[in-house]
Amino acid sequence: MAPFAIFIVAFAGLLGLVIGSFLNVVAYRVPAGMSIVPASRCPKCGASIRAWQNVPVLSWLALRGKCAECGEAISPRYPAVELVTGFAFALIAWVALGASGYDLSTRFARSTTDITGAAFWLVLVAFLYFAAISIVLTVIDLDTHRLPNQIVLPSYLVAGILFAAAATLTNDWAALIRAAIGMAVLYAFYFLLRLIRPGGMGGGDVKLAGVVGIYLGWLGWGALIVGAFAAFVLGGLFGIALILFRRAGRKTAIPFGPWMLAGAWVGIFFGQPLANWYVAMLSGT
Repeated sequence: MAPFAIFIVAFAGLLGLVIGSFLNVVAYRVPAGMSIVPASRCPKCGASIRAWQNVPVLSWLALRGKCAECGEAISPRYPAVELVTGFAFALIAWVALGASGYDLSTRFARSTTDITGAAFWLVLVAFLYFAAISIVLTVIDLDTHRLPNQIVLPSYLVAGILFAAAATLTNDWAALIRAAIGMAVLYAFYFLLRLIRPGGMGGGDVKLAGVVGIYLGWLGWGALIVGAFAAFVLGGLFGIALILFRRAGRKTAIPFGPWMLAGAWVGIFFGQPLANWYVAMLSGT
């Protein structure tokens, strides 16, 4: 890797650690209806969290997973979210810069071809943002079986502005049109599923489907199809595993948001190559 790429990947990883710390706050406060603005405090004793106690991962290790004032245990999920976010940001930057040596998705890796242009960075920021909401929505949905509007709905605006700006700079209107179609198609598909089986799909899933459709559509039709299909495959396999291990029954409600997002990332990284492979296999070439 070139020194510039190493710097960007390292910077993205460090930024991810910081964003991960913020995501922990969002995951705790938003479902509870609390403001995310006030400084963090220990939920047991109310002691303010000092600056040195807020350093991602390192502070948790230094404090041995306990509050410095009252000794209340701090969940290991906090450093885990920070590490996952840092890794995700670094991975996305690595792939987007083409440093992987393999175009996992021909439009994601160098999607705007010129890393010195503003459009490239707009697209990179868009996918870093999607990684962040993927992580925090997964945590919230697993905890509460909810996908809060406060996170999902603004994502339409963020993705729309960033992709529209990138398309304007590159005149790549086809990608923007695909993103709009992907949004409409996935939203409509999940909306119909909810109508057909009201208890099987939540309203939050329907709204999130539109956001997923924007990102997958931007990358290409292959990414859209594979990403949408992968969500049901992964969710189905997880449900079967729970039944086999007697952790759930056939009527047990399982949060589907995490699997929608996991499927989306399968589509983002591998969608177009998988689609190309499938078409080539059918054509016998």
